[in-house]
Amino acid sequence: MSLPVESLRRGALSQRHKPWRTLLRCLETHATTVNRDCSSITPPYVQLIEKLGRAQELLNNRPLTLAEKILYSHLTDPEKSLANGGKIRGEVYLQLSLERVAMQDASAQMALLQFMSAGLSRTAVPSSIHCDHLIQASVGADADLQRSIESNKEVFDFLESAARKYGIEFWKPGSGIIHQIVLENYAAPGMLMLGTDSHTPNAGGLGMLAIGVGGADAVDAMTGTPWELKAPQIVGVHLTGKLNGWATPKDLILHLAGKLTVRGGTGRILEYFGPGVFSQSCTGLATVANMGAEVGATTSTFPYTPNMRAYLNATGRAPVAQAADEAAAKGFLSADEGAEYDEVIEVNLSDLEPTINGPFTPDLATPLSKFGAFVQEQGWKDEVSAALIGSCTNSSYEDMTRVAELAKQAKAAGLTTKVPFLCTPGSEQIRATMERDDVTASLEGVGAVVLANACGPCIGQWKRADKKGEENAILTSFNRNFKSRNDGNQLTMNFLASPTIVTAMAFSGKLSFDPTTDSLTTPSGESFKFSPPTGQDLPATGFTPGNIDLYPAYTPEPQPDTEVVISKDSQRLELLEPFTSPFEEGSNNPRALELPTMKVLMKVRGKCTTDHISAAGPWLKYKGHLTNISENLLITAVNDENGDINVAFDHEHDASQSTSDTIPAVAKRFKSRGQPWALVVDDNYGEGSAREHAALQPRFYGCAMILARSFARIHETNLKKQGILPLWFVDKADYARIGSGDALETTGLADLINGNQSATVALKVTKRSGEIFEIPTRHTMSSDQVKWLRAGSALNHIRSQMMSL
Repeated sequence: MSLPVESLRRGALSQRHKPWRTLLRCLETHATTVNRDCSSITPPYVQLIEKLGRAQELLNNRPLTLAEKILYSHLTDPEKSLANGGKIRGEVYLQLSLERVAMQDASAQMALLQFMSAGLSRTAVPSSIHCDHLIQASVGADADLQRSIESNKEVFDFLESAARKYGIEFWKPGSGIIHQIVLENYAAPGMLMLGTDSHTPNAGGLGMLAIGVGGADAVDAMTGTPWELKAPQIVGVHLTGKLNGWATPKDLILHLAGKLTVRGGTGRILEYFGPGVFSQSCTGLATVANMGAEVGATTSTFPYTPNMRAYLNATGRAPVAQAADEAAAKGFLSADEGAEYDEVIEVNLSDLEPTINGPFTPDLATPLSKFGAFVQEQGWKDEVSAALIGSCTNSSYEDMTRVAELAKQAKAAGLTTKVPFLCTPGSEQIRATMERDDVTASLEGVGAVVLANACGPCIGQWKRADKKGEENAILTSFNRNFKSRNDGNQLTMNFLASPTIVTAMAFSGKLSFDPTTDSLTTPSGESFKFSPPTGQDLPATGFTPGNIDLYPAYTPEPQPDTEVVISKDSQRLELLEPFTSPFEEGSNNPRALELPTMKVLMKVRGKCTTDHISAAGPWLKYKGHLTNISENLLITAVNDENGDINVAFDHEHDASQSTSDTIPAVAKRFKSRGQPWALVVDDNYGEGSAREHAALQPRFYGCAMILARSFARIHETNLKKQGILPLWFVDKADYARIGSGDALETTGLADLINGNQSATVALKVTKRSGEIFEIPTRHTMSSDQVKWLRAGSALNHIRSQMMSL
């Protein structure tokens, strides 16, 4: 149902940006850092507003949502994308010009290897690399950081040398997590950027569109190629009321994840509006945007608020704030009155209570008041084995001062934490400011171990010594909690909660503890109950940068004589060989533009995330070496034919081989025989991280097609980029009709390749028994994506286009 914004505002700041006339006269109440040159991070508002005006004319001046304004103002050619002026959302592929690219160290390796093959001397847009994923947490910040720098030296040397050669900003190990650094340094209202990580939408907390993608999409932007996105639907989340007591912005998104599920945001942008937005801190909004990835949303955004302006000033970006003020006054940074959403979700923040999500999926939401009963119903041990706070989702100054207040309350009562309590600062700036303001001392005083400014346990980089192979429960303030996600133990149940709830439970050690109602016994035998904590949005005396040697020079010039460091015998880095096209170009064969006959390697059952397809943890060290990392292909996926993990069948094996083997081993057999293959997969295939290796690895082994009940957005795009055809079952029941070893042939693909966008692609299935039947499928290929498929990959197509210039 579509509803106009104005009918839902109920007193929100709805007039045409009246608040900004007042805001421009306000004095900033927070201390600010020294402002720097912001020319490279200030969106070109004049040009964006001009282009938006052209787009509005093409759309008959209908009211637009904020997300539409940002997207349409970044169109490469508004006349081409919006020519029909009709239904855009969910229908039209948009060609977009980006303003920035950010890459974390694990995914940057493959992105840079692909960019290098394009032959350019510099990136077309400002880009940055952030060393955060390869740092393993074990004993504490200093020792962990030093050990990780030594063990990953060749990767860091490669990234730094490539950054120097192409003029990319390089954030050294220890500088912080990509998303926190982007929020602190690069994000700006109304900007459009890409990041090679699924939680890139974190930057939406500053009123922009930040979208997580695979490395091949980042290469689009870095080479100046228009980036393509199917226009998302826009879901309006109308916020009224005000958070109170123990409730935090984290509880808002945990609550929404329970309502929307892990698929509810697929192909959609979540746009928040209403008076409840204006009572949230900028970093609180970033937490909400960050976890929009857990419901599959393309990204999340918010109208520009005074708290965003305060955050920009506090982080040394006053010129950005001033420019944004002017753009907001012209109507650019919020939705138009009367704009319509595809769906509206109402949330009264005053009614929210703390929420705990999990285990094993981020959308299993339970209100705190009911969680103890839930634990008892499930028959789980009423124990917490570890409590972890921080990460890119919840490591702001506000988060840390709030938990520090709880620590002070506990220490005054003589309490220390009963379980390991680990804290991950999001950036060197946060760490240094925490230390200066005694936040760190307060946490360490009750038993906390402060880890390096890096992803650490959140992404599986946790060298955990205990609970191996044991069922146990951890509480984290992270964003994702799939099996084995944090410590490699499939039996570890990870429950997601706000940093305050995680911290309070660390003092109890019990899952059933409810700090809003329950008391603890102090060493002296007295009863102690926590008071709801409050935090400081921004430090009263400003942020302190900490160790500036970890930071890059802003907007560095390329140094073309720099040699990119890759050892010939490296087991960590490997130059890429282009994939070949599967089509017989120039052939008279009537099937020359159909995929070659494929054998089904396996049918995957149930949830299959990118963690299942390409595991992280210890495998992160091979992110730059496609041959080595492909050894983990689908090793935790479930085979639907026997229910086993990491087992595939080879029905055409020779006498020296077994009928079954690991999935990578069977895939390698197919590759050695020159046999193209396909996967048959279940719903929401590829949910989770934006890791393009989950597409690169099957392509490397010879996968030509994946047939799914449904795909997660980022992964489906990644498959297209690497030259794998993703097809959807028209009838999901057909999933049951196909098994391993069956032969699949496309029909109708040639029509699509020859320019008929309305062509339907069907599959002829030849069972191992000899039975033959046809099933209908649905494709989501745009005309440009068809060119990628025909060329063998998007990079092949980009390279051919550049060579023709």
